[in-house]
Amino acid sequence: MFRRIFLLTWVSYIGYYLCRKNFSVLMPYFKEDLGWTSGGLANALFLYSLAYCVGQFTIGWLADRFGSRILVTLGMIATAGCSALMAVSPNLALLQGVNGAAQSTGWPGLLKLTRDWFPSTNRGVIMGWWGTSLVVGGFAGTWLATRAAETHWTRGAWVPSMVLLAIMIAFVTLARDGRSPHADHRPGPLVVNAPLAAIAAMYFCVKLARYAFLFWLPLFMTEQLRYSKSDAGYASTAFEAIGFFGVLGAGYASERFAGGGRFGVAALMMLALALLCVAYPMLSASGPLVNLAAIAAIGVFTFGPDTLMAGAAVHDVAPPGATASAGGFVNGVGSLGQILSPYVVSTLSTQFGWDTLFPVLGGFAVLGALALATQLRPAWRTTS
Repeated sequence: MFRRIFLLTWVSYIGYYLCRKNFSVLMPYFKEDLGWTSGGLANALFLYSLAYCVGQFTIGWLADRFGSRILVTLGMIATAGCSALMAVSPNLALLQGVNGAAQSTGWPGLLKLTRDWFPSTNRGVIMGWWGTSLVVGGFAGTWLATRAAETHWTRGAWVPSMVLLAIMIAFVTLARDGRSPHADHRPGPLVVNAPLAAIAAMYFCVKLARYAFLFWLPLFMTEQLRYSKSDAGYASTAFEAIGFFGVLGAGYASERFAGGGRFGVAALMMLALALLCVAYPMLSASGPLVNLAAIAAIGVFTFGPDTLMAGAAVHDVAPPGATASAGGFVNGVGSLGQILSPYVVSTLSTQFGWDTLFPVLGGFAVLGALALATQLRPAWRTTS
């Protein structure tokens, strides 16, 4: 059953990303073909992020009490519908708001299933492999939407939704709520302890930076680097494609080299991310290959600490019976950074130019590292 649940939850979270990442690929089309401004797109992303944030705090509580299977199934149906409707509806902002609420079912719901069915030994490694669903989903979502939009941009809206619906059918047919010895059978209250608060503060910072790259990289490359829309879409896949290795590396490092020390590994990776962000304006202007390598490196040091702390570390410190609530709390606080992200990007890029944006993102990465450092000593020997 462990292998089945691993595969189902892994593929399901990839499916969520198919109907999340396609919006960023289609943003240049929305500006050029539909007349949307950067500010208007930022408003749409704000509504998405606000609904997603609120959903994190509520869905986690519901999943702990009523199980994940039905909540996740309904979420996949709703987000597939929102994605398909982008092809025909002029009200992108409203659709993104509804999509944010639907997408919020994914992380806390699936995280509870992983806690219920996955063994506690080698948690960093197992959750590292499971966390690759974020980067595989981002890569697949970008590639699928870019490829589909080459014929007509509306295909980038509805093709991912068809794939997600197929995944949903497999999930609802084969998934089961926890009955294993690892399962949180009795729901408990969420107590926000100091390690959980530090993870949440770090997640605010890393998610602000991640969503800046996730949604705005194609637009940056079309406007600043003069890439074609297709080339920008394909180049931005390096963020997730190579970020895959950051996820695995962080998981293995936290088990093999630091005795389960998630906090120390993640703090070092956040500092590396800060340096890369500061250097990115110069690197991106140094030619396509250097730009691609820089995007890949940023992906490694973004997704590594992101998945390590939101996955294995939450399992480590979550109160008994409150895994989904703890995951929802961390992702909810992180989503506040996601809410802020489009306004940071649109304001800085419009008022001061794109080159100002990336050092600011580096500053947020430093703040995230400092938040983790407050728990470094007690967390360094966190056991699984």
